[in-house]
Amino acid sequence: MKIGFCGTMSVGKTTLVNELKKHKEFEGYKICTERSKHLMSLGIPLNTDSTLNGQTIFLSERANELMHDKMITDRTVLDVMAFTRLAKSIPYYHSDSFSDLASHFIRSYDYIFYVSPKGVDIENNGIRETDAEYRNEIDKEILRLISKYRHKFKRFIEVEGTTEERINTIKETLFPENAICITNTLQ
Repeated sequence: MKIGFCGTMSVGKTTLVNELKKHKEFEGYKICTERSKHLMSLGIPLNTDSTLNGQTIFLSERANELMHDKMITDRTVLDVMAFTRLAKSIPYYHSDSFSDLASHFIRSYDYIFYVSPKGVDIENNGIRETDAEYRNEIDKEILRLISKYRHKFKRFIEVEGTTEERINTIKETLFPENAICITNTLQ
């Protein structure tokens, strides 16, 4: 399976992926997590300062991840599309064309989990943007893109709550045969 997590920054996508790799169900999966520090060290602008060249590199990373048969990533093409659309230096006509191109990769994911920012505070990791308004704008753009390209999704699931609650939702979705069923029997 090819599993992707999308959502605005500081919602726990990387935390989820790092926790999932500890579970036996995900042994043998290629785990792909945040590479922002590396990209910054190469001089690639992030967040509001991103460029079309930088976003193309991010898109190529997502396409490269999709080359693996069993993969879990903490970023999807939807994230790249949203950040491209809100980058100050990228004209809307370029970001529209870029998003149309990137949208063709959506079908490559077997599951896309949208990680809700509801109830999650912004954490400053020294790299990501900590502006709450910008975070909300990215979230709105991701939700708009989800709505626009919904016809391209194989399976789409929203997760929220604590990390444990999110992991339970993910595992119940991916492995329903392992879910514990509680039945109420009248005597």
